[in-house]
Amino acid sequence: MTSTVAIIISAVVAFAVTGGLGFIIIPWLRKLKFGQTILDIGPSWHKSKQGTPNMGGLMFIIGIVAAVIVGVLCFTLTGGKFESDAAALTPDRDKVLIFAALGLAIGCGIVGFADDFIKIKLKRNEGLSAKQKTLGQLVVTLGFTLTLWLSHNTIWYLPFVGTIDFGASVFKGVIFWLLTIFIVYGGVNSVNLTDGIDGLCSSVTATVAVTFIIASGMLRFAGLGILAGALLGGVCGFLCWNWNPAKTFMGDTGSLFLGGMVVGLGYAIKCPLLLLPIGIIYVCETMSDIIQIGYFKLTHGKRVFKMAPIHHHFEMCGWKEKKICVVFSLVNIIGCAIALALMYFG
Repeated sequence: MTSTVAIIISAVVAFAVTGGLGFIIIPWLRKLKFGQTILDIGPSWHKSKQGTPNMGGLMFIIGIVAAVIVGVLCFTLTGGKFESDAAALTPDRDKVLIFAALGLAIGCGIVGFADDFIKIKLKRNEGLSAKQKTLGQLVVTLGFTLTLWLSHNTIWYLPFVGTIDFGASVFKGVIFWLLTIFIVYGGVNSVNLTDGIDGLCSSVTATVAVTFIIASGMLRFAGLGILAGALLGGVCGFLCWNWNPAKTFMGDTGSLFLGGMVVGLGYAIKCPLLLLPIGIIYVCETMSDIIQIGYFKLTHGKRVFKMAPIHHHFEMCGWKEKKICVVFSLVNIIGCAIALALMYFG
């Protein structure tokens, strides 16, 4: 079986399972009264979404995990080469990267599930406290970093620079740990911030998934393609239910899981710094929030944006949610194209 066929299988399975689960999980969430509570700090027109089933991210989490299992089994049982060509002498390292990425996503999803459960079932609107949420994410991040370290996945490729082995010295090792903790924690929460309107996080993440599928072909890394294919199928299957007007929201359960997947895939290509252009919308969402908060504090109440994160600013300017999703996805495609160009020419 070729890697292309395996990628298609994983994408189709993820799409079918995720889309199909909507007929089961959404009514189940309604029955449990797991409806979204819309806070007063959001746009006033979002109040109409009050009670929409939350934690729908469970749909694509199940779909993606199932698709990866099916894709990997089909590919390996037919004699496929799971690792990249560049890892001929150390194939197990590439396998670790793929399963570490999936593990990071699941771990982040569990933290998100706890946050959503407390918000919805225990009627605490803020969910986990900031300290509890940060602690949970840091535990998962440290586990991911330790896995990379113990499996010697400490070599990064930098376009036009070359490779850097952070395991070559104690000093570089410290830098690796600090950078990885910062990138993982920051990246996961950036994706989480993008989940603010119907279909936005899913549609932007779909462009990211396609980029990693293309990257898997460039690197001849079938495992990367299977995981990215499952991600693409999962978010597209979820969009069937989450496109405006949404029948369900992914919640932190889903957005933190997607954050873990995106960051994990960035490490799978051995160039996590390319997550900056690949996830340019995630970066813009985060920076708009930081700028808004910082400027508000410095000026004692003034704002740069009408509302942050930036997708809410465009909402306040009169943009429809569908338009924001389309425009933001197109912008992210430009960033993804830049990243692929850097991989190819660098």
